[in-house]
Amino acid sequence: MPYFEPELQLTEEEFRLIRDLIYNHCGLFFDDDSKYLLDRRLGQRVTHHNLAGFREYYQFLKYDRRRDEEIADIMDLLTTNETYFFREAFQLRAFTDEIVPELMKVKQRERTLRIWSAGCSTGEEPYTIAMLLLEMGCLHGWRVEIVGSDISHRVVQHARKGIYTKASFRATDERYLKRFFTETDEGYRICDEVRELVTISQMNLFDANRLALLGKMDVIFCRNVIIYFDQTSKKRVIESFHNTLRGGGYLLLGHSESLMNLSTAFALRHLKNDMVYQKTDTTGGGVPK
Repeated sequence: MPYFEPELQLTEEEFRLIRDLIYNHCGLFFDDDSKYLLDRRLGQRVTHHNLAGFREYYQFLKYDRRRDEEIADIMDLLTTNETYFFREAFQLRAFTDEIVPELMKVKQRERTLRIWSAGCSTGEEPYTIAMLLLEMGCLHGWRVEIVGSDISHRVVQHARKGIYTKASFRATDERYLKRFFTETDEGYRICDEVRELVTISQMNLFDANRLALLGKMDVIFCRNVIIYFDQTSKKRVIESFHNTLRGGGYLLLGHSESLMNLSTAFALRHLKNDMVYQKTDTTGGGVPK
């Protein structure tokens, strides 16, 4: 008779153990209805490591020297990395037409602009920001730094490579494609002028030591990321953003996200093009108008 390998099945206890371990590591929360999702998607990791079952996989995640790398791989399996260039046009217009000019006035003497794209996935967002700033052409003589970060090793590698297919350009004006990309056999490669403004790194938003190394930021983009967190994790991440922003700095969330019941440390600014959050200026000048 043919031999069939027994099918892996995640028990309730194993589900809670693995779920809580992931949550404590990076804030990603799975409710009880997600048991089937973890069962199906993590079963392939159990097989990949030739482990006997989910209990042994939990021990692997808890104690193996490759645990951080493995949890990053899990993020690839359990999260959606759907993104594209020039996403959420109204917010980007608020950034270029209102936020950047205001920051240029405030920072005229310092002449530095630092922007963080948190949860940048495959890199379209930080590269979009760079293209917009280059297109504005008003930052000559300024030191501009854009940091893109994501917990997923796979998407970080994709972002660093900087080559994209047509699916990433569904909202891209043709002039950007002509100016900032070169067509290759693999797809469209982002030009060096854009890449020089952007640094891509792997980062867990729960890793306080790594976050401390970022330094102060003027603007943080974190769009469609905290929707994966529960209330406690959201508050922790928003507090980290508050600590990372300079006084008067801006936080741009996704349109389905808000700081309601999460933080009172930001003012909601009703700009002409969109609504954004701004950190209250801790230097005593209040929130710029």
